[in-house]
Amino acid sequence: MSRTMTTAEAIQEARRCLNCARPTCRTGCPIENNIPGFIRALSEGNIGMAYEIISERSNLPAICGRVCPHERQCEAHCVLTKKKCGIEIGSLEMFIADFAHNNDLKPTQPSSKLRGKVAVIGSGPAGLTVAGDLAKMDFDVTIFEAQSEPGGVLLFGIPEFRLQKDVVRREISELQHIGVEIRTKQLAGVDFTVDDLFAQGYDAIFMGTGTSLPRTLDIPGKELSSILTATYFLRMVVLADGGKLDASETLLHTGDNVIVVGAGNVAMDAARTSIRRGAKNVTIVYHKTEAEISAFPSEYEAAVAEGVQFRFLKQPIAYFNKKQMRALKNIRRQATAADETELAGLLLQNITKTENGEFIAEGGQELIPCDCVILAVGQKPAARIVSSTKGIQVDKQGFVITRDRPYGMTTRAGVFSSGDVVHGPATVVLAMKESKKVAAGIAQYVDAKKLLEDCTMDSTTL
Repeated sequence: MSRTMTTAEAIQEARRCLNCARPTCRTGCPIENNIPGFIRALSEGNIGMAYEIISERSNLPAICGRVCPHERQCEAHCVLTKKKCGIEIGSLEMFIADFAHNNDLKPTQPSSKLRGKVAVIGSGPAGLTVAGDLAKMDFDVTIFEAQSEPGGVLLFGIPEFRLQKDVVRREISELQHIGVEIRTKQLAGVDFTVDDLFAQGYDAIFMGTGTSLPRTLDIPGKELSSILTATYFLRMVVLADGGKLDASETLLHTGDNVIVVGAGNVAMDAARTSIRRGAKNVTIVYHKTEAEISAFPSEYEAAVAEGVQFRFLKQPIAYFNKKQMRALKNIRRQATAADETELAGLLLQNITKTENGEFIAEGGQELIPCDCVILAVGQKPAARIVSSTKGIQVDKQGFVITRDRPYGMTTRAGVFSSGDVVHGPATVVLAMKESKKVAAGIAQYVDAKKLLEDCTMDSTTL
């Protein structure tokens, strides 16, 4: 995980770089950031130049410096990592971005807005990346965001302890500085449609709406209270911490016994947030082994260090209410209406991993008492845009189908997409990687469209 550095510490760390002839750290970066370049500038004390170099490839360096899985990407590819003394690239990136903000450095000039007009739907990592890249290419870009504040998963899905909200807001303000316009409380399919945007003169439209619909478990007792999805829980916590909701609306109470289902990064975020909200015990249950968890190693290790318990090879098969729990314990008392509606336990099927790697239900069952269950079992795209627009095809899972030429265009001409709504939930930097390629595809499309329009106009005047 990245750490805060002083100027002297950052420069000293940068000077450890070997300036490799073949910088494998850069090949390990999904967006191919010029890591050797900004480290070299930092080692010479030229922090302004270092920020300019970072800004050439990244629109969100302060965010990437904090949440990217550097241990799997750039830092993993550093040649010094083999000697267990790799360069702390993430910490250096974070230092440079924070220094630039604190000293009001503005390396990028505002967009001329003369090359074309593009609408971006959604302000998560994909939308912000496309908007920033197109603005740098002199497009007139407007973001349409359904929430009251832009940021998407960066603002509402990643906990404060991993990504401070003021960092997200300041990175967004940098995009506004170069000319990106942002309109909030604009829900696609309700407040406007794709056809409306084309009618308003937009040359191309980008869909970066992510996977806003969380998956749930279709098991007995699913209608009981205190069964939450992780995305809903994390969003409610952000709103409560911002004073926009009462803390009770997070639906988790001090002293609760909490079970989190799933073992990805979102599950770790939900578990660690539960501890910070006062939960007595937090247990993550996962149907596979520790070796198969999808969370970053650093996030798993942090959860363990903070007291989160893990139960591997356990598959939830039913929720139990208070009446059912009392019946199992042969406790007799006057029943209340709440006894049949309030969650009190989660029944788990033990799973066995066979020699050939298959996971089978075997070994009996276990009932764990709990006050709250938080589901982090995946997400899927909403269908508001697709259902209100003709010509945009999706696959069987509801993910948008795109083409390679021009890169990222959907089955409807002029409408592009990338990020989670295309590829499924992934990391911030992987969403940025694809979105940078899509931004280039949008630029090619708009340029070709305008050239064709000019040729058509010229032919009519002959």
